Amino acid sequence: MGSRQVTSWHGKNITVAGLGVSGISAARALAGLGASVTVVDGGDSEGHRARAAELEAAGISVRLADATTLPEGTDLVVTSPGWKPDSPLFAAAAEAGVDVVGDVEVAWLLRGPDAAPWLAITGTNGKTTTTQMLASILRAAGLKTAAVGNIGTPIIDVVTGGEAYDVLAVELSSYQLHWAPSVRAHSAVVLNLAPDHLDWHGSMEAYAADKGRIYEGNTVACVYNVADRATEDLVVEADVEEGCRAIGFTLGAPGPSMLGVVDGILVDRAFVENRQKNAQELAQVEDVNPPAPHNIANALAAAALARAFGVEPRAVRDGLRDFRPDAHRVAHVDEVDGVTYVDDSKATNTHAAEASLAAFEPVVWIAGGLAKGATFDELVRKSAERLRAVVLMGADRALIADALARHAPQVPVVDLDRTDTGAMLAAVREAARLAERGDTVLLAPACASMDMFANYNERGDAFADAVRELAAESA
Repeated sequence: MGSRQVTSWHGKNITVAGLGVSGISAARALAGLGASVTVVDGGDSEGHRARAAELEAAGISVRLADATTLPEGTDLVVTSPGWKPDSPLFAAAAEAGVDVVGDVEVAWLLRGPDAAPWLAITGTNGKTTTTQMLASILRAAGLKTAAVGNIGTPIIDVVTGGEAYDVLAVELSSYQLHWAPSVRAHSAVVLNLAPDHLDWHGSMEAYAADKGRIYEGNTVACVYNVADRATEDLVVEADVEEGCRAIGFTLGAPGPSMLGVVDGILVDRAFVENRQKNAQELAQVEDVNPPAPHNIANALAAAALARAFGVEPRAVRDGLRDFRPDAHRVAHVDEVDGVTYVDDSKATNTHAAEASLAAFEPVVWIAGGLAKGATFDELVRKSAERLRAVVLMGADRALIADALARHAPQVPVVDLDRTDTGAMLAAVREAARLAERGDTVLLAPACASMDMFANYNERGDAFADAVRELAAESA
């Protein structure tokens, strides 16, 4: 059964891979449309069993502790984003001639004839912030919208919930795009491309190709990052609708068909009359929170998508002013003895950490965790002159230490060999000892958190708690 030829789900045998939020959402929605649904998951914890019991009470079959065997008679597999393409379940599906799609693909197929268009956002870093900025701008324009996809409410729930929207701001991960061949956005952006999730995709080329799927079938604008040539290359390679335009964003002065920055003002030379000569003021740099360079780039990308949808300049300004970033994203925690403490625990890869480090000088950098196959030479080389000192922690801290030895041998390094609950407080104390008045102590780990913490939120909370304890001692 080709997923794009689905006209009715009634009576279809659907296997849902994964008992997480998106898997449960897909299972409930498809069962509600008359499909016979079986959810499979390799886990068998108390939490798994509790979720399974809820689904089984709704008439949905659940099979725990077996994520490899394809249920007999399966017509279609709907996967949760994190399942790797080489999973044994998918190999079994391929052998049986059964398609595998993701929850985003199902959401797209479930849209009604008057469904809201999608403005879609992907990239290695900045996706969530840009999506939320875009939603804020759209709301400021008086449009009914929601930030969905890889954040917030599962997109299937939004599409099938019965609430009418004017437009949706849709964050899409590379995982989701891999399993979503039919999605066609009104306009879309790839914010940036840097090595990430290569253990899942297999190569940088495969990762970039999956990101590039977001441009397929765009009707109005394909937005790209002028500073990241790879994003423009994806636009060139995309098969778009006739008349769809390539729109760049840049932290410098924009050329025609671009948005950029001139004298502290965000300006539009893409969606104006006579763009060869004219530019439209959208907002001040100070309207962006926080006004770090990478976040100004996020704001420009969000503005480009909003302008592609016809939003007036005033709404761009008002939406950016109204926007408040999520926790652990370049968040100011406190100032203690003249030293500023900033939590960017969300900087879980080298590209994000590089952007974070570029926003401050001088920096005492707290870094380390799970490297996920990353290398750190380029990050350290680009950031070396900003570093006052470095405090390393986590499983793969030696990889960063080696890069520092090669490219910043003059920078003092503290190697914190502990993983107990007091490790973050120890790291903050070491950073405070090394910092001078006017410095920034920056948690931008460049690594995932799961070696020591449940997630980056818990890591950021531990950092903030440690800073508050330091402040209390200093008072």
